Amino acid sequence: MADIKTIDDANFAGKRVLVRVDFNAPVGDDGAVSDDTRLRAALPTINKLIGDGARVILTSHRGRPAGTGYEEPFSLGPIARRLQELLDRDIVLSSELVGPVARETVDAMENGDVVLLENIRFDAREKKNDPEFARELADLADAYVNDAFGTAHRAHASTAGVAEFLPSYAGYLMEREVATLTGMLDEPKRPFVAILGGSKVSDKIKVIDALLDKADTLIIGGGMCFTFLLAQGKSVGTSLKEEDWVERAAAMTEKARERGVSLLLPVDVVAADAFANDARTEIVSVDDMPADMMGLDIGPETAELYAEAIAMAKSVFWNGPMGVFEMPAFEAGTKRVAEAVAANEAADTIIGGGDSVAAVNQFDLADQMTFISTGGGASMELVQGEALPGVEALR
Repeated sequence: MADIKTIDDANFAGKRVLVRVDFNAPVGDDGAVSDDTRLRAALPTINKLIGDGARVILTSHRGRPAGTGYEEPFSLGPIARRLQELLDRDIVLSSELVGPVARETVDAMENGDVVLLENIRFDAREKKNDPEFARELADLADAYVNDAFGTAHRAHASTAGVAEFLPSYAGYLMEREVATLTGMLDEPKRPFVAILGGSKVSDKIKVIDALLDKADTLIIGGGMCFTFLLAQGKSVGTSLKEEDWVERAAAMTEKARERGVSLLLPVDVVAADAFANDARTEIVSVDDMPADMMGLDIGPETAELYAEAIAMAKSVFWNGPMGVFEMPAFEAGTKRVAEAVAANEAADTIIGGGDSVAAVNQFDLADQMTFISTGGGASMELVQGEALPGVEALR
């Protein structure tokens, strides 16, 4: 990111600074934030700006509102309350994003104050990257900081458009995410083991292709493993599969062979007669999958095989669970892989956002990982070698 200015390149004393953060955090039935990982990740940038004496205007989305105005289930009210606790200072939540009310709220700020605008996606113009809306946002501020790596793959008004109208900088989180992920891909310590899970091959095919050019070992788990097993001529019962992608999975298997990459697939799975935590389960070889059962987790033999490969690594990148870890009956495979990654203290271990982050948090292993990315989709696109609009807009 040598060609991008960061917040260390300026002093923001007295400046109104619009900061795009990613506060898309879960909120429990009690109305409180249940996982504040993303809020904590933005604190270094916010505190730097407060320390400079800036007037900090935060903007974020949460969930998927319709874009037709305020929706209580997607309000940033709970976010504001938790952020107030984390920063130990008052946070003003602006009910409006732009216009007279927002302007009045910003004009009332003093140096060091923090305002949080309501959910930016309450306005449909955000996702359309509407230039007029971007200009209205820019009019609130003197400078723009993007610290929302989790939305850097979106060309929206608050992630890209507003940068056209203001001096723009990368926040600490954005800087660290890009540097860490690109550094790992450009010059990984070897052996480099990549672990991919999730439900569909079609969602990860570009990532698989890119990692086959870089990794020494590629471990496949989750629902997408069954499409690969189909490509090997195995029966997968009623497991999730993408028959239209079997040929492509076979091509990826051949690419791994040609490049000398060890492609590891399950040798056994936890099969169930229904997609339910209380389903009847059976550990079966992938060579003997019952026609009326579905695989919902990797089996114990596979988990140990994967753990052995992870233990030998000097670099590990992990995105996607090994099974339906949200159900206790099918969490063992993901847990074993998480434990193996955490136990490898000699390796640089990077968790590439998404459900993998939820998994390491669920198993209380997050503090044993080298780096946890806040952006699943953004990290995947970066791994694929694609330009991120939120980053490119800062150049």
